[in-house]
Amino acid sequence: MTTKPDTRIQIKNQASILAAGLVVFSQYGFRGSTLDQVAEEAGLSKPNLLYYFPSKDAIYTALLAKLLENWLEPLREIKPSGDPVDELLGYARRKLDMSQHFPRESRLFANEIIQGAPRIGDVLRGELRSLVDEIAVVINGWAADGRIKPVDPHHLIFSIWALTQHYADFDVQVRAIMGDVDPFDGAAQHLEAMLRGLLTP
Repeated sequence: MTTKPDTRIQIKNQASILAAGLVVFSQYGFRGSTLDQVAEEAGLSKPNLLYYFPSKDAIYTALLAKLLENWLEPLREIKPSGDPVDELLGYARRKLDMSQHFPRESRLFANEIIQGAPRIGDVLRGELRSLVDEIAVVINGWAADGRIKPVDPHHLIFSIWALTQHYADFDVQVRAIMGDVDPFDGAAQHLEAMLRGLLTP
């Protein structure tokens, strides 16, 4: 039996619900959010929202699934055949760019991790771990060939996450300290200087 494709209005409403869920969940966390808040943010009635998503959990899970797909992509773009320093700097820049342009997504991910990753733990221990392990082999190979300084590949990746996602997850703190200065104006240069110093033979 062939399933009819969603209509334009159905696609629009689903997108509106997910966008609203992102706003609400990233601000209040999963436990602190309600379907009423999501419906209000989406400009829909609660019964209308429930037509598309049967529960708060369904909206949250759909958001996380989409987020994880986007989050893993920059890591997959590291090319073993490329210049090692350029490839790792490119990865760090992509992560910083995501923090600048998708801060709510970053905070949603951080909230899930802080709660113990009840909905994405299997993905973290499975797909993410496998991907990081693959990149670790590449980094170790670069170091063995003398193309970068010896470095613990896992801690290098953790450091890149910390140096980039911090700007999204702790945005209020960063901006309180920086005042009127956009923190991203100097972040990329600082990140590049640190990583070049760490990695260049």
